[in-house]
Amino acid sequence: MLKVKYLPLILALSLMSLHAEETAQAPTVDHMSLATMMIFDGKYEKAQKELEAVDQSSDYFDAAKYHTMLGVLAVKKKEYEASIESFNQAVEATQVKVYKAPPKVKAQKEYLFSVFSEKKEAPKKVEEPPFDAGKVRQESLDKLHIHLSKSYFKLKDYANTIQALDNAGELGRNRAGLFTLRADCFWKLKDHSGAIEALSRGSELFPEDATLLKQKFYYLAELKLYQAAIDASKAYMDMGKASPKEYLALAQMLMSGSELDSAINVLEEAKIKFPKAPKLSMVLGHAYLKRDMIHVTAHLFEQASYYDHNYTKEASEMYRRAKDLPHALYLNSQITDKKEKLKQKVAILIEREEYEKVIGLEDGLKRYSMLSDDNLRYALAYAYYMAKDYNHAEKHFKKINDNALFSKATLIRKNIEKCKKNSLECI
Repeated sequence: MLKVKYLPLILALSLMSLHAEETAQAPTVDHMSLATMMIFDGKYEKAQKELEAVDQSSDYFDAAKYHTMLGVLAVKKKEYEASIESFNQAVEATQVKVYKAPPKVKAQKEYLFSVFSEKKEAPKKVEEPPFDAGKVRQESLDKLHIHLSKSYFKLKDYANTIQALDNAGELGRNRAGLFTLRADCFWKLKDHSGAIEALSRGSELFPEDATLLKQKFYYLAELKLYQAAIDASKAYMDMGKASPKEYLALAQMLMSGSELDSAINVLEEAKIKFPKAPKLSMVLGHAYLKRDMIHVTAHLFEQASYYDHNYTKEASEMYRRAKDLPHALYLNSQITDKKEKLKQKVAILIEREEYEKVIGLEDGLKRYSMLSDDNLRYALAYAYYMAKDYNHAEKHFKKINDNALFSKATLIRKNIEKCKKNSLECI
């Protein structure tokens, strides 16, 4: 009877014990770890919910980590102002955070002797450096300042970007790209000396980095500090990293500074390195044209047209100006733009005094509505005049609207009247 009497009490105690055991064994949800996974997977809304579920009143709450994750999440969502607020809160929390040494992992016991194995030497004990809480804190702060610099830059807050990089200590100086970023910020703030100084400092720390020298060259060129720009460009080119674009920039800068001979030397060197770069040939051709070396220019333009057909028209025109009309006509035949081809062909044929052939192009000029150009109409009228077809010549001369061309046409029309009255005057 005693056992039956106390059976409900025993059962109740057993159930309470089982519930307590289940409660003790129930795993605690780590919302911050889940949020990290969600951010990594690009599930930002779910990550936000996990962070909202974090118990900030818990004794185990890590405020520095929490605000850092909020900042990272805001960056992922391109909410840069919110990210700055969170990263600054993380900085404050990191400054007061108590850092403890991680628990030491016990090494697995090894048996030095075994019946079935040879004798092993005991492993040498490696002395681990003492835990430095200050160093760990500083590393965390430096990383946060790098995060801040990126967010400030996205918001075009260049002054604070520079300040954040400086606050990042060694981490803000351990890559060449951070100095180009500093220089870019200084430049946008119109602090040109600060930009040049940042690049110079970067080059001292990273002498093998070509980007720093390249950016320095462009800044110096824009400031019209030509000699300093030339020195920077030569140092950059000596590294073997220069592209045709950099050679062109240097040459054009030299030409604008009336250093034509130096520009030609730079371009000739570039052409040897990059024989298939058409822009080099074109700019070099223009440089020689300033020396009135028109045949050299024509040849260089033609070289450029081998690699870029858009330059065929310029090559043909230059041969026309050099009076090599057969070759000009040959290159003209290779122009793909029909209107440009026809327009240039008229000019070449006029210069060759092949007026009947110009007249033969009239249908084409009409087809492409090109006679609205008074220059072409004048050329066609002049061809009719020289072919002694005065009626057609007058017909086209009358339709010219340009004042200068109309004055020329008027003189020719007067001459036509004389010719009509006395054909001997036009022999």
